Amino acid sequence: MKCPFCGDPNTQVTDTRENDEGDVVRRRRRCVACDKRFTTYERIDLKMPHIVKRNGARTEFDHDKLAGSLRLALRKRPVALEAIEAAIERIEARLLSLGEREIASAKLGELVMDELRNLDQVAYVRFASVYRNFADVDAFADLIREVKTRPRRGRAPAKDKSATPAEDDLFHD
Repeated sequence: MKCPFCGDPNTQVTDTRENDEGDVVRRRRRCVACDKRFTTYERIDLKMPHIVKRNGARTEFDHDKLAGSLRLALRKRPVALEAIEAAIERIEARLLSLGEREIASAKLGELVMDELRNLDQVAYVRFASVYRNFADVDAFADLIREVKTRPRRGRAPAKDKSATPAEDDLFHD
């Protein structure tokens, strides 16, 4: 493992620990050359399905893009970082459980909307308004009615009624 500070390939492991679930190994390392310390994480590398976009193009699943989309939709919303990370893990687990080599971007978008619907209604509406690309105000109003009448799974209704303007790049193909 190369040192991120000086680039020297000679590093020593000083401490190794597993997380509670046993699926991630955390290693503290020390560079022999510059004596700086850093942490590495070792986890199982499962093959995520490729994403088939609406135009037929295929691309590799991008964890960072998924996380960025959720964070953008949830920007300035009262949702804990742990809840966002748990939602990302659930989406990725569902993708893996499908056992498919490829998945349509529309399916991934629906998985994201399912998670957002349960995390925060405003974030759900933000994401859906961009993702579904509504043709008119009536379609948008239908979505609002759906959110008002459909209970969220296992969560109390949100008390924060403030909203920020819709974001313009949540989850594009």
